Amino acid sequence: MSGAIVMISGPTIKAGGLSDCFMGEVVRLGASQLVGEVIRLERGIATIQVYENTTGLKVGEEVSQTGKLFSVELGPGLLGRIYDGIQRPLGELAEKWGDLIERGAEADGLSKKTLWRFTPVVKPGDKIEYGFTLGTVQESKNILHKIMTPQGVTGEVSHVEEGEFPVDHTVVTLTDGAKLDMRQSWNIRNPRPRAKRLSLTVPALTGQRVIDTLFPIAEGGVAIIPGGFGSGKTMLEQTIAKFALADVVVYIGCGERGNEMADTLEELASLKDPRTGRPLMERTALIANTSNMPVAAREASIYTGVTIAEYYRDMGYNVVVLADSTSRWAEALREISSRLEEIPGEEGYPPYLASRLGAFYERAGRVSIAGREEETGSITIIGAVSPPGGDFSEPVTQSSLRMASTFWGLDSELAYQRHFPAINWHSSYSLTYRSLLKWYEDNVSQDWDETVKKTGQILQREEELYEIVQVIGADALEEKERTSLLAAQLIREGFLRQSAVHPTDSHCSIKRQEKILTLILDYIAAVERAVEQGAQVDDIIESPVTERILRIKEISEEHIEAEIRDVTAVYTASLAELIES
Repeated sequence: MSGAIVMISGPTIKAGGLSDCFMGEVVRLGASQLVGEVIRLERGIATIQVYENTTGLKVGEEVSQTGKLFSVELGPGLLGRIYDGIQRPLGELAEKWGDLIERGAEADGLSKKTLWRFTPVVKPGDKIEYGFTLGTVQESKNILHKIMTPQGVTGEVSHVEEGEFPVDHTVVTLTDGAKLDMRQSWNIRNPRPRAKRLSLTVPALTGQRVIDTLFPIAEGGVAIIPGGFGSGKTMLEQTIAKFALADVVVYIGCGERGNEMADTLEELASLKDPRTGRPLMERTALIANTSNMPVAAREASIYTGVTIAEYYRDMGYNVVVLADSTSRWAEALREISSRLEEIPGEEGYPPYLASRLGAFYERAGRVSIAGREEETGSITIIGAVSPPGGDFSEPVTQSSLRMASTFWGLDSELAYQRHFPAINWHSSYSLTYRSLLKWYEDNVSQDWDETVKKTGQILQREEELYEIVQVIGADALEEKERTSLLAAQLIREGFLRQSAVHPTDSHCSIKRQEKILTLILDYIAAVERAVEQGAQVDDIIESPVTERILRIKEISEEHIEAEIRDVTAVYTASLAELIES
């Protein structure tokens, strides 16, 4: 069936003659066959949001129906590729069109040319249903891709093939004649089913000390990173993409600047996975939708990314989704809403902003997998928010806060001081800390809770002294209070500050974090005892051992224990000398 365009308003089109179309149906518009999606039906008129530039379209041009919902192709070959918001592989499009991709350009989400070695798990006579594993494909050295039964398919296996095939080759045939290949299609706005949700009891380690120690996020949790311009949101998300202890990473560049996105893609493509030594792209899928791309595709991009994440979750993997940024996504939502002439909510955003954000963040979680309940997988979502002027009271930040279990508030002042990550330790929090505590005590240290509490108390004491220092200066304080300021400085500079480019300091394992923090706290306790016995804080600040402790974070994993023993012996002797003198 087909209809005709009756109105054009930017990426929003109205078409008549589509009497039997349905909500969410994909349509093609004009001679260029632009991709669109039906988002409203009213008295015989279909409102369509177009995922490409509509310049040149004319009223009266044909609109053809496809009879399909907006879906993505899932199968081997998703990792290591760069897609736009509607799952068109940008690499293949660039090969065909060059730097300027023509409107209506098409390319398969999964390559039909690549051959994959399919190893069957089922055999003739086996009964299958949704979620059952049909076979496996070695997608990369460390990712075993499970070919799973698509939704709505049940029956008995009559024939299985083994060998190297493209993704569209039939590998399993059922007794009723149904043929299954290595692909499946999924509507991006419909969450993939799961058997049940599980408790969040394991941290999703990032290698960043301020996060893993003070404000941890659970596997299957949700974190938001709000911050003003230049506070380091993109840098932090890129660092997490490199070092997060996850099996698969899905990075969604949603509405960011084109040159910044290009730098991110180039850097990720050149990096090695610190755990395996293999290229990082082997476990990464990238969705790139820059600020100059159509806003409708930007709105779809986060759903495309999280659908790919759910697919790998259903294989039993732990997936991290990085969305940068949800504010740009919300701006696209606002623009589409205004063109639909909907009643605006706060600051012009549509009234359903919070529910749309909730629908996205609710797809995070640690789950028992449908069809294979003995297996588990997780999706951890980390969303950057770019509030105008760094105002955390604006609607996108506040709506995100209602869904987030972890809040990493970035501070522009810390960023200007070259303190990375610029996470404000006074305003940030983790609601899942208590549920993760047992894991830390079992896997890191029995004294973990006490160590974290001491660290928080030292930083809080510095905050209390800050206003006094602003008035009378640090030199006018008593020795005990100056000791408190020194302690906070050691925590801030020796532990919380972390270089994103240093070969050793850029990533810190949780065991190494515990050793560094314990050393600093032990040194602080020794300094406090020394000051009580007459040592001068100025002498301690100027002592070479203090600088050595601040540099302990740059010592590699294999040498850190020996360095800690040596530093402990040195500071013990040094403080004893200061007491005597």
